[in-house]
Amino acid sequence: MTVPKQEVIDLVRQLPDEVDVDDLIYRLYLREKLAAAEVDIAAGRTLSTEEVRAEVAKWRR
Repeated sequence: MTVPKQEVIDLVRQLPDEVDVDDLIYRLYLREKLAAAEVDIAAGRTLSTEEVRAEVAKWRR
């Protein structure tokens, strides 16, 4: 997934003056994952609460 340069610039501007490179990379990663989730939601690729509970119940077995 690509990110418009302006969004990256905005993200960097929100960071404190001193920032760890790992924190910057994590924030970019998180932004990418949230954008992908928004696309999935818009496309209807979601699970209901009941479906999630059923999946979690399988993990506990």
